Amino acid sequence: MYENPLVAENAAAAVDAQGVVAAWSRGARLLLGYEPGEAIGRPASDLLAARLPDSAWRSVAQQEAWTGRVALRDRDGQRVEADVRAYPLVGADDHVEWFVHAARQETDGADLTLQRRLLQYHRPAQPAVETAMRYLPAEPQTGVGGDWFDVIPLSGARVALVVGDVVGHGINASATMGQLRSAMRTLADVDLPPDELLTQLDDLILEEIEEGIESAGEVGATCLYAVYDPVSRHCTLASAGHLAPAVVMPDGSVGFIPLVPGPPLGVGGLPFEATEVRLPEGSLLVLYTDGLVENRNRDVDAGLQKLVQVLAEPSRSLEATCDNVVTALLPEQPDDDVALLVARTHALGPSHVASWDLPATPVVVADARRRAADQLTTWGLQDAVPTTELIVSELVTNAIRHASAPIQLRLIRTAALICEVSDASSTAPHLRRARTLDEGGRGLFLVGQLAERWGTRHTPTGKTIWAEQHPPLPRPRPRRPPPGRSLTADHVVGPRKDEREYSARPTDRFRPAPQARGANRIKLAKTVSGGE
Repeated sequence: MYENPLVAENAAAAVDAQGVVAAWSRGARLLLGYEPGEAIGRPASDLLAARLPDSAWRSVAQQEAWTGRVALRDRDGQRVEADVRAYPLVGADDHVEWFVHAARQETDGADLTLQRRLLQYHRPAQPAVETAMRYLPAEPQTGVGGDWFDVIPLSGARVALVVGDVVGHGINASATMGQLRSAMRTLADVDLPPDELLTQLDDLILEEIEEGIESAGEVGATCLYAVYDPVSRHCTLASAGHLAPAVVMPDGSVGFIPLVPGPPLGVGGLPFEATEVRLPEGSLLVLYTDGLVENRNRDVDAGLQKLVQVLAEPSRSLEATCDNVVTALLPEQPDDDVALLVARTHALGPSHVASWDLPATPVVVADARRRAADQLTTWGLQDAVPTTELIVSELVTNAIRHASAPIQLRLIRTAALICEVSDASSTAPHLRRARTLDEGGRGLFLVGQLAERWGTRHTPTGKTIWAEQHPPLPRPRPRRPPPGRSLTADHVVGPRKDEREYSARPTDRFRPAPQARGANRIKLAKTVSGGE
């Protein structure tokens, strides 16, 4: 069944008077597996696994709201029982369109309901990896366990991949899983290396045990935390008693990353060690819990060998890879919870990354601004130049004044525009309130006003301060006029003046467009810094 363990609560669609799907929400995609382009335009009857009840047909004929149970068919042809509510929407021209809301019929216990709510998950837009995942509950008699996975975007276009397993079953294990997952996301936001993150997480658990909040038997867990950098293509991993991930190279070879596993979380006393590997673009990382490879009829070693055999077979997509692994390794009903996360690595090359080593002299600030402006022009992001120049100026100036060489400036272009300045100092910067007559102290305040978000991460050689902004789309080049004709306004491709000033959104028609907001921020920054 297609991603049904991760069903969103709000699956919505619109159906026109002819019975054709006119709109398709993200929740509907998670419920039935169809992408919007696959669902919109097809008859709604194609999505039914059984005929609608007679009461539904009567409500349709009388244009009345209807609520009832419906058997739907997902993208893989599987039957999905759902509670459906349909509302008629009649326009001014008497055109009828139906708004349909569907929610999976809950037949599970409270522990499985809690587990699914904690794993409500959407895939964040990020360039480092493409992911697919599965969660399968254990037998109803044993109760739901504490398996989980996560994909966490990090600074510098990096991403963290997580899989873990809490000891035990039932609602307590699910609740503990939720606590660990939340704590791990909080620590990941601080941008700690994998081994340090697991150490901090282990310390938090031990503190709760010492204070009597939890017992050691309730919070014991294994966990694997991996950070992948699409620029360097390095993956850094640390394990708290968890099985090593499998990796499938682009040539089809399969193996396991050799890790030095630390103790499970909640045990304490031993350190965690990080392992770093370089992965070619297009490699597959396969993270899983022990329920996938071990059961009452098969030991771990046999299960790992079977996993290698399945991964060695080519598949058409990551979703197909997940399906193949689950079908080959699991019985009809697994003995234990299973979490599976498959990630295909991407790489950001020279067309997306530019970096410069800078001398620690004040005169280099102007040169850094010029280089950044030239690079953005090459990328077609001229409208982002003024904001980026100010960010570069403040970060480079701070590095020269308060840190030490070597200093590096790096720009990364993905869906966001990332500006990073690295230096050899491990001292983290902090915002301070500058007084009216102070000549300095406003740099990070300006960066915070200009960027969508910013932060600091420590590196083995010092630290990196980064600022992320959402740049305007690359400016298209003008079309050349036909020979013998002069260039007119009709040949110029680009937004009209009114389109540059306002975003024509249905819900916010007169909200300033990103370019206009950026200009306002720059004006504010110059005012605060004593400029125009």
